[in-house]
Amino acid sequence: MNDNLTYIDDSRKESIAFRYVGEDTLWSREGSEHRNLSAGKYPCTRIHISESYATANRVIIIQNMSNTVTRSHAIYTIAVIGFIYTLHMVLPMYSNSSFLSLFADENTLGIIYMLSAAVGILGYLIAPSIIRRFGNYATTVCLICVQIVLFYFLITSTSATTIATVFILQSAVIALIGLGLDIFLENYTDSRNVGSVRGLYTTTLNASWLIGPLLGSMLINGAENYRDTYVAALAMLFPLLYLIHKNFPRFKDPNYTHLSPWHLIRHISSDKNWVKLFFANVILQTFYAWMVVYSPIYLNKTIGFGWEEIAVILTIMLIPFPLIQYPLGKLADKRYGEKEIMAIGFAVMGLATIALAFIDIKSLMFWAFALFMTRVGAAAAEIMIETYFFKTVSAKDSAVLGSFRVTRPVAYFIAPLITGVGLLFTSHEYLFVIIGIVSLIGLYPALTIRDTK
Repeated sequence: MNDNLTYIDDSRKESIAFRYVGEDTLWSREGSEHRNLSAGKYPCTRIHISESYATANRVIIIQNMSNTVTRSHAIYTIAVIGFIYTLHMVLPMYSNSSFLSLFADENTLGIIYMLSAAVGILGYLIAPSIIRRFGNYATTVCLICVQIVLFYFLITSTSATTIATVFILQSAVIALIGLGLDIFLENYTDSRNVGSVRGLYTTTLNASWLIGPLLGSMLINGAENYRDTYVAALAMLFPLLYLIHKNFPRFKDPNYTHLSPWHLIRHISSDKNWVKLFFANVILQTFYAWMVVYSPIYLNKTIGFGWEEIAVILTIMLIPFPLIQYPLGKLADKRYGEKEIMAIGFAVMGLATIALAFIDIKSLMFWAFALFMTRVGAAAAEIMIETYFFKTVSAKDSAVLGSFRVTRPVAYFIAPLITGVGLLFTSHEYLFVIIGIVSLIGLYPALTIRDTK
């Protein structure tokens, strides 16, 4: 969409008209006010003017400021918001399972994560209707306020039942806040630069993943002070709330497409490339879900690393995300299609994960490098999946976007099943072989999907 308005001086000082290029919106300037003559389709609350001349008429290009922030400012602001949002999520992420294990055994832990996934799926299904009714800004702000309350109970409660219930609810709320940020970002993204924008956004998000485990381990301080990570995560919510309120209170929601669940399924399944992309994302999210829950426990209980050492390992492991995703996103925009890089990513991710099963030495650097290689593949596959998807949808497709994000909680159903079924036939270390083989299955959708170029 062209973001400029053409200002035409008709040589009459009293009234000057503005026409939105390519649209039927007319503007009238009366003194210092600018009035929309076509029912407020593009409300203009702030105008920047630059002048040029053509023959006898003066032509001025006026930037459309319909959401009161420029496109570039909005994208960078959302990136900062995304960093804070992800840091609030990551600080307790790798210690969640250890914290819950103080109140629950391994089987109960799996049930808690599966219930979190079920509530998350339900949230994604009803979120488009809520956003369509109340708007993305109001919905996102309300969700952050709910999250503040939930974290308060998570920090102060001593009841195992209350802790489990609140954990399940806050896991779903975290996911829905992320959906709101996706809608904000997609609304300001130019279709020609999807890879670059998503690369920038995921890079800033993954910078939080890089420092989060290290900060989390410092808060735990080797003494199982898991609640301190939730206190820090709660503190992150206040600047998050402030930045969204400051920058997007006049956010203009797109005309969201309404689809019933049945029509949504038909809509998605009608595009074979979408089906393959959803399948690829389920595989990737299953890899993440399994690794987040079980790899810290494995490193701690089986290999024997302390939490300070695990924090260093996880920090090194996550370096590929901020390191390679932005340049790969730009490559997908300008030179290559998504499928080749996606396929390479799944191959590296799968083979490197299988190799973990055969590492039986307690070497910090060796484990850090081995896990680093798994994330080189995952980072490449993730940014290509994100780029491909957001090139084929727009901000108004909130139902499709929500369905795409459903793959995350679905993965938390699959991950415990992999562990439960896998342990019936093999030992803990060979679960890495199973999850590696699952990752290699991602080669099928990656190699058969049609490139966007």
